[in-house]
Amino acid sequence: MNKLLHIVATPRGQESRTLKASQEFLHAFAAKHPSCAVEEVNVFKIELPPLSAKNVEGKYVLMGGIDLTGKLKHTWHEIEYHIHHFMSADAYLVSTPMWNFGIPYPLKHYIDVIVQPKYLFRYTPSGPEGLAKNKKMAVITSRGGDYSAGSPAHAYDQQEPYLKTVFGFVGITDIRFVHAQPMDAGGAETQRIKLDEAKEAARLLGEKF
Repeated sequence: MNKLLHIVATPRGQESRTLKASQEFLHAFAAKHPSCAVEEVNVFKIELPPLSAKNVEGKYVLMGGIDLTGKLKHTWHEIEYHIHHFMSADAYLVSTPMWNFGIPYPLKHYIDVIVQPKYLFRYTPSGPEGLAKNKKMAVITSRGGDYSAGSPAHAYDQQEPYLKTVFGFVGITDIRFVHAQPMDAGGAETQRIKLDEAKEAARLLGEKF
């Protein structure tokens, strides 16, 4: 493994409970893979290209199996940069809180930028084929409530199913999750206990990753 890309989707910096767990993963991962480069992209800090009418037009051209030319190709330079940066990694760590049962809007924007036909997937006679195969991903989240399997709120979890679906679609099927939950609903003591549990789970995942 040559490169791990850490996709950060929280604006809170050192105050982020998500990143407190992620740091445990990264420390353990670095100890196991000392020669592996770790790069970070914080979707709250970078300026992602807008999905403007021209860019969307380019997407439909690509979905039709036609290469981009002229002005359409020029407008895609920045999109291609983020796609190539994503694809240059062998593995991924996604650090994201749950917002309104799903993911923060800058992470959705990032996903919408990189998940493009002919780059991360292609259509074949037998159906769509992901082009990001043989890569793996860890996802570390924090949630205000408890959305674990069997809990009353489990049906509201649109975060894990979406990330599994969209990254599975592009070929990343080895995806492992660590959830710090509940961070708010149970009070301060519950938050401390559950965050410690998530940090330990993240550390163990980093050792095995």
